[in-house]
Amino acid sequence: MSREIDSKEKRGWVVKELLVQNELGLHARPAAMLVKVANGFHSEIFLEKNGEKVNGKSIMGVMMLAASKGTRLKIIAKGDDAALAVQALEDVFLKKFGEA
Repeated sequence: MSREIDSKEKRGWVVKELLVQNELGLHARPAAMLVKVANGFHSEIFLEKNGEKVNGKSIMGVMMLAASKGTRLKIIAKGDDAALAVQALEDVFLKKFGEA
């Protein structure tokens, strides 16, 4: 973990960097899946790619990232259930959005 991530965690932010592994990347269906999971939590949730940060609860924002296979994304969350939110979103990534 970098110092930047450590300092954010101390201020209540939970940050996790994940790799898009499914063949088609973060197209409409996986983006909708992420947004649905994110909206199940009260925390603020953002996704970041190369310094561009978008609202993780917005389908348009997530789609704007145009994250193809191999893209590294940061999940950034703050709130009472931030750690749970990040874990749930990580699970979606690890399952490759239900795609083979």
